[in-house]
Amino acid sequence: MPIRFPALTSVLALATAFPAVAETHFARIASFPTPLNMAEGEDTARVTSAEIISASEDGMMLVYTDSPLGVIGLVDITDPKMPKPLGNIDMGGEPTTAQIIGGRAFVGVDTSESYTAPSGKLVTVDLASRKVVAECELGGQPDSVAKADDGSFLAIAVENERDEDLNDGAIPQMPAGFVVRIGVADGVADCAGLQTIDVTGLAEIAPEDPEPEFLDVNATGEIVLTLQENNHIVVIGADGTVAGHFSAGAVDLEGIDTRTDGRLDFTGSKQGALREPDGVKWIDDSHFATANEGDYQGGSRGWTIFNRDGTVIYEDAGKLERAIAAAGHYPEHRSKSKGAELESIEVAEFDGTPMLFVASERASMIGAYDITDPANPVLVQLIASGISPEGMVAIPSRGLLASANEVDLVEDGLARAHVMIYEMAEGAAPYPMITSEGSDEVIGWGALSGLVADAEAPARLYAVSDSVYGMAPAIFEIDAGATPARIVGKTIVTRGGDAAQKLDLEGITLDGNGGFWLASEGRSDRLVPHALYNVDASGEIRKEIALPAELLAAETRFGFEGIASVGDLLWMPVQREWADDAKGQVKLVAYNLETGEWGAVAYPLEPKGEGWMGLSEMSVHGDWAYIVERDNLVGEAAVVKKIFRVPLAELVPAPLGGTLPVVTKQEVRDLIPDLKALNGFVLDKVEGFAIDAAGTGWVVTDNDGVDDHSGETMFWSIGTMN
Repeated sequence: MPIRFPALTSVLALATAFPAVAETHFARIASFPTPLNMAEGEDTARVTSAEIISASEDGMMLVYTDSPLGVIGLVDITDPKMPKPLGNIDMGGEPTTAQIIGGRAFVGVDTSESYTAPSGKLVTVDLASRKVVAECELGGQPDSVAKADDGSFLAIAVENERDEDLNDGAIPQMPAGFVVRIGVADGVADCAGLQTIDVTGLAEIAPEDPEPEFLDVNATGEIVLTLQENNHIVVIGADGTVAGHFSAGAVDLEGIDTRTDGRLDFTGSKQGALREPDGVKWIDDSHFATANEGDYQGGSRGWTIFNRDGTVIYEDAGKLERAIAAAGHYPEHRSKSKGAELESIEVAEFDGTPMLFVASERASMIGAYDITDPANPVLVQLIASGISPEGMVAIPSRGLLASANEVDLVEDGLARAHVMIYEMAEGAAPYPMITSEGSDEVIGWGALSGLVADAEAPARLYAVSDSVYGMAPAIFEIDAGATPARIVGKTIVTRGGDAAQKLDLEGITLDGNGGFWLASEGRSDRLVPHALYNVDASGEIRKEIALPAELLAAETRFGFEGIASVGDLLWMPVQREWADDAKGQVKLVAYNLETGEWGAVAYPLEPKGEGWMGLSEMSVHGDWAYIVERDNLVGEAAVVKKIFRVPLAELVPAPLGGTLPVVTKQEVRDLIPDLKALNGFVLDKVEGFAIDAAGTGWVVTDNDGVDDHSGETMFWSIGTMN
């Protein structure tokens, strides 16, 4: 009996809804950081990657290409919840794709010395011995490798890619690319019988310089090929000759964000956007799907299903991108160019249900579709993928899906490149944990940095976004009682009726008059002042309070990271030590709304490890002030992501400039187990905490606006606070 993926009912033409419940979903069960495959003694601080990924025929091993290290990495997934490193194998160049037939991996490897002298080889690896057993020259730079269903041959897209710095990246740039077809028998590639397939003279754009990008083989032996830069698609027959070709065409787009301006505005449009497809997969012998990432001229913000004759039977036209925006994963910094950049496609049948997966490189998300009717795909789940998914592989025999996430942020001290593994599971999908789906228009959001609860309505919260969206700082109203939690309103912070500028909002609290007090973290190198702002219910700034000279004399860029109200006092935790703080202590700064006086107490930080230690939030409930304290580390390196509490009786501000009393603190909750609940890497920024009118504590993480981040926002309850 086929599995059931309940449809995500369309609420708007501009957004796709998420299921309140789902019978089946893909649950992330493990994350495998690629440095684990380095041998003992190797420098694990080197940049590594997981790009294109494939699986052994028995589904027990994953093989991914790692271009920075020039290796393929092997992962044992006999127990998919506990993946084990099997090490790296040197390829003598930059591997692009590995396909597995029997017990051998066939790897396309780029050995090019320059763009004008491209070269490459097909490397055969025996997976049992972990040894290279054969190589053959391809005559150019291989990009994608695909295999026939029966393993009888390999198809290789030899791109001979262009120099993007030459002539603004425009083509033609010779030499031209081509396709290679190589027979395989008994684990041996027939290099002597290599067939070169000419695809010049087909495209309308630079026909003399085709740049084959991605290909796939159907059950009849036909090859479908994308020429991304040429905006063209070619179908090659089983005999190795061109059977058909056509332009990938263009799409008129509505409801997209077209400006990189610090706003999230999905009212823009673009006419005639070239698809410029990247990934392509056959759905059946008559239909295939493309991910229309775009290149130097195009990108249509979506994906398409074609009939093999070029007829479009389904066009996404940005619908997945808008669903991604509702989940908080939209990469605003890419709005001017290609938005979410849908790059790769995977197709497989799970228990009788044909499924299609589309990975967004920039939004770090995978859309999962039921394609029982290819003309009417149904989005059934959004899957958090890890940072920048480059490739996917489905293992339907084991109910598994794996993603290869190429970005390694080791140089920034952040998350490493990962392989992530998902398993079909019963029940509702645990992610997204918060969404704006269901609103009358697309509410774009992200970088939630501060949280406060409504004074009367349980599970009603308000959050602010930080400087990532500095051109349109916003207050978000959240219904935390929904599953997932729903962002039901967005109010832009304004000054004189226009969106306020030069704000980095990190804290929010109620002002008792229907408005809010907001804390802005200053940064002098960006001309952002440390300040407090009072806004009314419409978001208009009514009052601005600058910090006093005696406080600013010792400032750093790490300023107020929250705000809480206690009677006539506003309390603001300073994230890190300022110049006049004792080592290992930070200030809790107070401002008296009646007298205008400033004061502070000192807060003792946890011992500092490899990273820095600081504060992220402050909330008041009963006789206590609750404070979020964290390091700036991610993954297994993370040590402190905790909530502490301080007696309100000790929050008696002392004058600035003198010795400050040091408050005592009690640990309330270690958040690292919570942060591991989705089986990804431990996120860095726990930045919001509030206790609602029913006494329930709520926590939210900051996703940095999806810039150098997986885009994941975790939002959850830690139960009743005593």
